[in-house]
Amino acid sequence: MKWLDHSPFLGLLDSLLLPCNAAKAKLLQELANSQGILEEEDSGNQRVVLALYEALSSRNVNTVHQILAPDLEWWFHGPPSHQFLMRLLTGASSNGQSFQFVPQSITSFGSTVLVEGCDPSRSISWIHAWTITDGIITQLREYFNTSLTVTRLGDSTDSPSSSAASEISSDSSLHHCPSVWESTLSNQVGKSVPGLVLAI
Repeated sequence: MKWLDHSPFLGLLDSLLLPCNAAKAKLLQELANSQGILEEEDSGNQRVVLALYEALSSRNVNTVHQILAPDLEWWFHGPPSHQFLMRLLTGASSNGQSFQFVPQSITSFGSTVLVEGCDPSRSISWIHAWTITDGIITQLREYFNTSLTVTRLGDSTDSPSSSAASEISSDSSLHHCPSVWESTLSNQVGKSVPGLVLAI
């Protein structure tokens, strides 16, 4: 059996792999940078929402108007008597029914910021799911005395593609919706509460 000299092949292999390794390193750097950008966006969105709660607490109407879109989309789930935020923002908050929104936890997933709080003395837990677009709050989903589970339907940053492989991948991701967040304070109100799922 005759042994071949593989050194020319190794040189060729190295010359082929070096660009691949460089491309891989560049790709990893881009992924790391995009992760940093996403974390900055999450942090910025959380600051916007926290600034809103501060403005609500101090009754700073100008700041509230700057942070909320004039055509804010609002969805409410809970007892009608618990529409404290609606009454506060519309000026209908009267007959001593004020409510202090004190965030106890805040989490974000891209443009969606989840805030949770609880007032055990009133047996009330609340969750706000805010959507922020370009530093402005454009949507609110408000839940009172409700257990909320948030799931992710798929990677919303993926662009649609016509390839069969991506269609299969996208189709299979619709069948698997991993839970990314669950409310924790709804069990502190001392009573059974309904549960809902929010897909983002």
